[in-house]
Parts: sequence; C-alpha cells; structure tokens
Amino acid sequence: MDLDAVEVRVLGCLIEKQRTTPDVYPLSLNSLRAACNQSTNRDPVVAYDEATIRDALHRLARRRWTRFASGARAAKYRHLLDETPGLSVDQQALLAVLMLRGPQTPGELRQRVERLYAFREGELEATLETLMERGFVARHERRPGQKEERYAHRLSEDLEDAPEEAAPAAPMAAPGRREESRLDRLEREVEELKRQVAELIGRE
Repeated sequence: MDLDAVEVRVLGCLIEKQRTTPDVYPLSLNSLRAACNQSTNRDPVVAYDEATIRDALHRLARRRWTRFASGARAAKYRHLLDETPGLSVDQQALLAVLMLRGPQTPGELRQRVERLYAFREGELEATLETLMERGFVARHERRPGQKEERYAHRLSEDLEDAPEEAAPAAPMAAPGRREESRLDRLEREVEELKRQVAELIGRE
C-alpha cells in the first residue's frame, strides 16, 4: 500500500464527499481538485492542479481503488474501497479522516469523523483495532507530554516511516510544484516554436 501523497489526498476526498455531499458524488475532476485543495479539514493544505490529480486517479484505477464514472456534462470519478479492498462504511470514514488530517488521537478522530459516520459508544476504538489488524492503520506510542496515543494510516510507506512532526506541507505539495515547472517548460517550448515559425514565414 505505497500510495503517494496525491493519491492519499484524492482517495480521502472521494470518501469524504461521498458522505458529506452525496448529491454531487461521483466527483468531476474540477470538484475533486477543489476538494483536495480546500483549506478546511485538511492537514496539510495543498495546491494540486488537475493534471496532478488526473495522474493520481489513473494510478489508483490501476489498483482498482477508483473508477471512471460517466457524467452528463463531465467525466466523474468514484472510489471502490467497498469492493477493493473491501472496507465497510465505518472503516472508510475513519481512514478518510486519517488521510485528510494526518495522525490523530481517538478524541480528535471521534470529533472529526462525526460528519462522515456516527459511531456509537466503543465502536470507534473497535473499528481502529480492525483497521490495524488489516494493516491499514498503525498506533503511535505516546510521547512525553502527550495524554493519548495517536493513530495514522499506513497507505503510504513514506508517510508511515516519517516522524509525525516531519510531515510538512512542502513534500505533500511537491507534485504540484513539479507540475508547474513542467508547464513552464512547455510554455517556453511553445513560445520558441512560435518564434521559429514566425521567422520561417518572414523568410518566405
């Protein structure tokens, strides 16, 4: 389960929006970009462009974790976690919050997951245990000064191995920056081609 940061964010957003805005789910590429880049309920906040998100969707589709869903006006996308790898609604909800907000305590999870799924007393902890048994979640030991253990998803080995405080926005947003650099390069190449064409026309 070595998803990269963009794949993790895309998958988390698809789960979240299926629960919070079912009337617009599956999501168009534009709606998914807005969900990935929104400033609320996200840690870190990123700025991915559509090309970066589209690439992530293609990689997730090869894993059979997302699927293209035809739309009347635009292409739409949905997740397939209920089919592959077969996660229940409560498991999806907890995993989505971990994907979108990073490592959290049970108290933080209980507060933030309410809008996705209403856990009854004791159910959240039981769901966390199930996700750990299946290898989707890991428990982080309490650190000095902390009152509760924290839990993190294990969908990305890079994120799992990195210390919690060493997961800043910069690495997460790196794909977007790489995409911007590539676009800048393409724009320069186009301008150069235009210049060459103009010179050829002038010679004629």
